[in-house]
Amino acid sequence: MRLSLTARLALLFAAATASLLVVVAVVLGQAVEAHFVELDEHELAGKMALIGNLLRRVDSPAALDALPQRLDDALVGHDAVAVLIRNDEGAVIYAFHPRAFDAPQTEGLPLPAAGAAWMRNGRQYLGREAAFRLSSAAVAGELRALLAIDVSHHQHFLDAVRKRLWLGIAVAAVAAALLGWFAAHRGLAPLRRVAATARGLSADHLDERLDERRAPAEVRELVEAFNGMLDRLQSSFRRLSDFSADLAHELRTPISNLMTQTAVALSQARSLDEYREVLGSNLEEYERIARMVGDMLFLAQAENGRLPLPVENVTLAAEARALAEFYEALAEEGGVRIAVHEAQPALAVTGDRLMLRRALANLLSNALRHTPAGGTVGIELARDGDEALLTVSNPGEPIPADELTRIFERFHRAGADRRDRGEGAGLGLAITRSIVEAHGGRVSVASDADATRFTLHLPLARPQPAGG
Repeated sequence: MRLSLTARLALLFAAATASLLVVVAVVLGQAVEAHFVELDEHELAGKMALIGNLLRRVDSPAALDALPQRLDDALVGHDAVAVLIRNDEGAVIYAFHPRAFDAPQTEGLPLPAAGAAWMRNGRQYLGREAAFRLSSAAVAGELRALLAIDVSHHQHFLDAVRKRLWLGIAVAAVAAALLGWFAAHRGLAPLRRVAATARGLSADHLDERLDERRAPAEVRELVEAFNGMLDRLQSSFRRLSDFSADLAHELRTPISNLMTQTAVALSQARSLDEYREVLGSNLEEYERIARMVGDMLFLAQAENGRLPLPVENVTLAAEARALAEFYEALAEEGGVRIAVHEAQPALAVTGDRLMLRRALANLLSNALRHTPAGGTVGIELARDGDEALLTVSNPGEPIPADELTRIFERFHRAGADRRDRGEGAGLGLAITRSIVEAHGGRVSVASDADATRFTLHLPLARPQPAGG
């Protein structure tokens, strides 16, 4: 079973808190224990100094006989203290709580000056042994004093402190885990909102957005990226929906014409010439549908980056002259003139010659359709830094400003009168933009009372290496 991120963070909080508190507890326990050892050593030293002071006053047999009474008086109220005094022959001359010494460690074995510890009857003792020589004229010899104090209460206190510390550590770890889980749960709330929003997404519900202001700094970038993705999805679905509607609208007319003409032709017997006329009209509609399907496939390839782009240098002036000659007959038929201004005849770009010619042809045919009789369609070449500028301009009715932003969309034709003129399906400008963008350029448009100008911005061709 894989733990959730919230559970992992909660366990991490608990482990970090417990580890820190264990270190604190160990350090604190050692400090308290060292303090108690210091207190016990200090008390041992004080009591041994007291005993030594009394023993040094023994200067006569009478004083030696009175020694036990003096020791009893000095040790009144010290129930945790045990004293055992022997003479140089090993005989006990004084005992105070002697049961504390009934242990193997004290039977004939001297204790080190620094002290020693032992257990007796479930109690722990800390002891020290010292020798005192009596050098008076009346009394001579050596007395050995064995001193012990009961330190069990210190150990009981340390055990109680350790139990409480471990209990506190356990409680603190659980509390840290709960607080960590709560903090992680609150902190990961934006991720849950992202998941909830993603689960509710559909083609009809792409307008939901996450509040970036409520997101913490760590996930704000994710929220911004998610909202950006939703914006792109919504825009793509809207374009797809509009494209489907426009496609159905555009195909409906030729298909309706085909069905109507075929139904009329089959309604009664016709002559051979009449059938030939109907088939010719149907062929025109089929060609219109075929062009539309071909243009749509071209746009689909362009949007998916599947257009082949052979690397060749294309001289824009030569392509402009060739297209002007090609459209010259159509222009003369409409009373329009085509003028090519070759201010920069040597401008060249790198790309596919046929695709660039198609882009320019779309602009030129569009300009010829909307130029009134007696007008002139101009093709101008210029250079702007590392870009080649090719502008196609024509006089006529200006395009409204609100239409300029949509003029390169599929099936869009600006103005009702523009829709009624010509045979275009509204894909030419979209194809032009796709071709130019595939070549690393862009298309701009400007329209006023004087003329409408479409400009292709294309990166200039790099010079070929010598001998290449």
